[in-house]
Amino acid sequence: MNEHDKWLAQVTEDIIDPEREIVDPHHHLWSRADWNYELAELWGDTGAGHNVVQTVFLECGSSYYSDGPEHLQPVGETVYVADIAAASNTDDKQANIAAIVSRADLGHPQLDAILDAHDAAGHGLFRGIRHAGARDPHPEALSIPGRAPEGLYADEDFRRGVARLGERGYSYDTWHYHHQNAAFCDLARAVPDTTMVLDHFGTPLGVGPYAGKREEIFSAWQKDMEAIAACPNVVAKLGGLAMPDNGFGWNTRALPPSSDEFVEAQARYYHHTISCFGADRCMFESNFPVDKLSLSYPVLWNGLKKIASEYSEVEQTAMFSGTARRVYKI
Repeated sequence: MNEHDKWLAQVTEDIIDPEREIVDPHHHLWSRADWNYELAELWGDTGAGHNVVQTVFLECGSSYYSDGPEHLQPVGETVYVADIAAASNTDDKQANIAAIVSRADLGHPQLDAILDAHDAAGHGLFRGIRHAGARDPHPEALSIPGRAPEGLYADEDFRRGVARLGERGYSYDTWHYHHQNAAFCDLARAVPDTTMVLDHFGTPLGVGPYAGKREEIFSAWQKDMEAIAACPNVVAKLGGLAMPDNGFGWNTRALPPSSDEFVEAQARYYHHTISCFGADRCMFESNFPVDKLSLSYPVLWNGLKKIASEYSEVEQTAMFSGTARRVYKI
């Protein structure tokens, strides 16, 4: 057990509703010298008590091809994950990686060739693209600064690419910061025939110049979610608020948060989004291992189950598994 896992292990809880079936629609995989998160680590989390049966991998710039045409280098990540997904099928008691969302430059003139390459590499698991729009004028203040160009969502070539995803039956995932929500809403209105998945609530920031402005940002964020939810092609992922850049500061404490503390700090984001989108357009996500910087997998899903307890059984089933299965065709 590494030092971070020892830190997380200071807070342990009984698993709530352990039989409830979960599809985790958002996690990453990578092999890095300073941080490894591959199948063993994923199973260590998904097998820690909650009944996680399937997962969806989201692109994270891992294992790109180091040579060949630049626009095809992200296909290396799909190859890497497809191999791990095949290995995840070898144990029916563990979570199965059931879908892959890859990276492509949606404004590239050879987009169809890129999509074809991902599809071939995914061995039936490729479901869509995340070409994130995240960009902030203060990247130095962020631990995970977005690298999108200015005005990506309004770019006509990019919009044509998003539309092409829908034409080919693929979904579009994105993450950005709270001050970009209006631009994303404009994109969703402009490309109504592509299913779009908004990751991490639109990432309300709480560090750097955004520190101390949580209530002001929350108020504007509420209105943005209402506007985005009016676009029927958008689906919301509920999670990803435990990143350091969200500013809750849990990653710097002597003790990580309990599920009760998680709920107290963040439930209002969940309830507002569910009220705007409806349960059938919402899915709980882990965003692991990024959110693992702040809390453990068992604690996170306990917190999500506490939040979900206010909703009907039909609504809970949608948010824990049904919406993800429908959107990602698994």
